[in-house]
Amino acid sequence: KNTILVPTGFEPKSRRLRQLNLSDITRPLSDEEMTQMLVSTVRRILDAGRESKALNASISPVQVKILAGLATQFGGEISAMLKDYILEDLRSHVDIALAWLYEEYAQLQGFLQSGTGNPLERSSSNDSYVHCLTNLLVDILQKCESRDRDTLFSRFFLEIPSITSEALIILKQYCQNESTVANGLSILRSLVDYRPPGQIDYLQKLLELTVSQNQEVRLQAAKHAKQLHERGNFRPIIEDFALMYLRYLLELSPPQHLFHGCPVWTEDNTKICMQLYINLLPVNHKLIHDLAVVYVGAIAEIKRTILRGLEGPVKGMGMSSPELLLLVENCPKGAETLVTRIIHILTDKTPPSSELVARVRDLYHKRVSDVRFLIPVLNGLSKKEVIAALPKLIKLNPIVVKEVFNRLLGSHVESTANFTSPVSPAELLVALHNIDPSKCDVKTVIKATSLCFAEKHIYTQEVLAVVMQQLMEQSPLPTLLMRTVIQSLSLYPRLLGFVMNILQRLITKQVWKQKKVWEGFIKCCQRTKPQSLQVLLQLPAEQLRNVFQVSPDLQQPLVQHVSGFTDHQRAHIPESILEVLNLSRPRADCDRDSSRESRDSREARDSRDYGGSRSERDSWRPSSNTKIRLSTSEDGSTASQELDV
Repeated sequence: KNTILVPTGFEPKSRRLRQLNLSDITRPLSDEEMTQMLVSTVRRILDAGRESKALNASISPVQVKILAGLATQFGGEISAMLKDYILEDLRSHVDIALAWLYEEYAQLQGFLQSGTGNPLERSSSNDSYVHCLTNLLVDILQKCESRDRDTLFSRFFLEIPSITSEALIILKQYCQNESTVANGLSILRSLVDYRPPGQIDYLQKLLELTVSQNQEVRLQAAKHAKQLHERGNFRPIIEDFALMYLRYLLELSPPQHLFHGCPVWTEDNTKICMQLYINLLPVNHKLIHDLAVVYVGAIAEIKRTILRGLEGPVKGMGMSSPELLLLVENCPKGAETLVTRIIHILTDKTPPSSELVARVRDLYHKRVSDVRFLIPVLNGLSKKEVIAALPKLIKLNPIVVKEVFNRLLGSHVESTANFTSPVSPAELLVALHNIDPSKCDVKTVIKATSLCFAEKHIYTQEVLAVVMQQLMEQSPLPTLLMRTVIQSLSLYPRLLGFVMNILQRLITKQVWKQKKVWEGFIKCCQRTKPQSLQVLLQLPAEQLRNVFQVSPDLQQPLVQHVSGFTDHQRAHIPESILEVLNLSRPRADCDRDSSRESRDSREARDSRDYGGSRSERDSWRPSSNTKIRLSTSEDGSTASQELDV
């Protein structure tokens, strides 16, 4: 300690240092002056940032902290200046925007010291954070270039401290635009994955988009929902939402809170209610039973839409699905058409499995006798079962009959390498000819055979030749035999020789005894003349006469044909046929016949005059040098000649 020496008798005075107080020596600033100073400070910082950018530098983290703090604490003009600065180059200034939002959120949560007494400070409230976030999101969408907009919009939602309900509304609107739906749904999906506190709310927004009026939005949202469903975390929530909308289809009219101003069910709003469910069906096969319940209780318009929308999900389930097989086995009453459609889809280009065939066969024989149930599994049935079902099958709608034949003939498959059918094309056509008329009328059978003939790549001339051969060997002859012969010849003229052979063999089978077949025989002869003229000559006289009665146009060509024969050829034609043709034998033949008659007369006279039978007379042999007079009639005169015997 220092010692101060003072004169004797002098008392030193104590000296106290006075502390400098600026408030004592300066006058208080007005609110306006303080605002100007704050604004000036912020402006200088922002100007410095602009200069730094010109030099390819960025604003310092300390400056960012100051700007975010001032904008949060004072708001007003400072906030406006900061927002304008951010929007000048949002891509470069996004960090400032996020820092500002974090300051706003920190003040809202009470993490920052407040209440410094500055009259310019604003009170902390949720409105400031909501207002700041909403404005920034809107500005991104409206003022940012499209190439940066989606990236910045995604970054905001993934990095901001809290997502408000207002922000979710903006995001949902963003998802409704077809050009931005993919990015919007990706943001929602990321929020569900990476922001657990609000993931149920985010999932709900995603599910709401699966019933959007916009088809593209609906499809993409359902795809994301399916992916979340496959993970298993949110399976109950997603399935409940899908089933809730599916069950709306049981109502007589669309719920007005979902479809405003739509009093009746249409295909569009039915698809909206089904979209998510259809996407989930290949993942959870048990949901198929809920569809059967809804189908039974739905109106006709909804049923049609359901049937049209099944192809994708059912193919996704596959033929081996235990739940699908269970549905077929326990087909609910009223859901037969649904089950039939499902089986059709499963077997469209794939042979039915033995398990599926067994269940369909059992269902057909025990519960549902509708032959349409058998169509999808025809190729899994036996030949006997297919032929037995043919009369019922060809009575169905022509389009359905066409599908039946496509399945049996393999026309519905892209490659026939692995295709097998219980009946061959020839066996099918033969079976159609043999259908009992009491089970199916002839007109229906004719239509069915015409469908076969339409498949020229299957019913070649070789196949048709086999068919005609088999039909001709039957007894009695099938009623439609000749129709098939004529139709085959029309398709393949090269079968003419084969057809002529068929006609000849039919004569040996006495074809005229079956009226319909006989009429067809005559028509075939009409169409195949002159080749058929030779066949007509083989008919008995009575039947040939009937041919001319039915078809007079055949008589003259046949007469001309025979008139052109040589004498030797005409000699082989029976007299009765020539009589029908009003033709006579050649003269030489007549002479021979007359000579034969004279000889017969002489024999009768000799027998009377000389007695004895012809055999007795034949036993007589003339001696040598015996002369026998032979008399022959020629041109009405008599000539005699003696011959040595």
